[in-house]
Amino acid sequence: MAIDDPLNEHEQSEQVRSWVRNNAVALIGGIVLGLGAIAGWQWWQGQQQQSRMAVSGRYAEAVTGFENGNLPATNKSRATIDGISKANPTLGALAALQLAKSQVDAAKPEDAIATLRNLQDLDPDMRAIVRQRLARLLVDANKGKEALALLDDERNPAMLDVRGDAQMVLGDSAKAQQTYLKALGLVDVGDPQHRLLRLKLIEAGGTPPHSEDNT
Repeated sequence: MAIDDPLNEHEQSEQVRSWVRNNAVALIGGIVLGLGAIAGWQWWQGQQQQSRMAVSGRYAEAVTGFENGNLPATNKSRATIDGISKANPTLGALAALQLAKSQVDAAKPEDAIATLRNLQDLDPDMRAIVRQRLARLLVDANKGKEALALLDDERNPAMLDVRGDAQMVLGDSAKAQQTYLKALGLVDVGDPQHRLLRLKLIEAGGTPPHSEDNT
């Protein structure tokens, strides 16, 4: 028989059994590790889901309380917002915005300002909204300079709108006119904000662009 003849059936089965005996521990270990990894992944996924559900529950409970006028003391409300924010920054910011609104409704504007100022590590999508709301509260409190420091986005018409208001509070109608004009250029003519900006511009002593006189 040539040396390269294939092994017969008996020899093949013997080699297979020998390989299995020699590698049984590694095979079993690999299976156990694989099953353990799957179980671990499923456990982690379950924990993540439970965590998301828990923070959503805390958010819903807090917001419902704020809407109903249940306004906890400053330290307790801050702890509530911080707890939500650590798990979900977006929900934390939304809860803070609702709390601030409820505080304003309850004639506690300074508490509302403190609530929004205490927010840290804001989600980029929420940063502009929170800054705009906080700046408007500061304008209403005649703190125009503090409001201006928050309004740093030249391409955000809502921020420019509040910036113009802050400049008016500070008595600088000339800068307010420029700011309202810039905001007008970023808002569609059919947008309700466009008409409001026109009115503010006129109130500041400015004149809307002639091409918009008939809108």
